[in-house]
Amino acid sequence: MNSRRPSFRLRLDLHSGVPVYRQLIDQVYGGIASGSLAVGDQLPTVRQLAVDLSINPNTVARAYRELELGGLLETHQGTGTFISTQKMRGGEVERARQLAQIVADCVARAGAAGFTVKNLIEQLEGIGSRANAQERKS
Repeated sequence: MNSRRPSFRLRLDLHSGVPVYRQLIDQVYGGIASGSLAVGDQLPTVRQLAVDLSINPNTVARAYRELELGGLLETHQGTGTFISTQKMRGGEVERARQLAQIVADCVARAGAAGFTVKNLIEQLEGIGSRANAQERKS
C-alpha cells in the first residue's frame, strides 16, 4: 500500500457565498475522503489557522466545535486537535446534504465561468477514470 498521502491544506473562497466556517468543515470532510487526512492527524491550532487564513479565531473555533460535536475531531488540552478515531456521525442525510452543497457550488461556479453541466460531467468522468486507473496500479 502507498504510504504517501496527498498533502492537506485548508483554503478559502471568500466569493463563493458559502460561510467560512462551513468551508472549513467541508474541507476537513473532504480531506478525510481524499485520504489526505487520516485518524490521528493533528490540525493547526485555532489561533494558527486563523492567522494563516486571515480570519477571526472565533470562526475557526466554531468549525472545530461543530466537527467535534459530529465526532470527527478530538481536542486534547495542551496537545492539540486531532482527527478522531470515532466513525463519522451524521449518517446518510448529512452526507447527502454535503454532497448536494458541493455539487450546487460547483455548478454555480462553473456556470459563472461559462461552462455547462455537460462540461462538468465530462471532467468528473475523466477524474474518476484516472482515479480508478491509479487504484488498479496500487
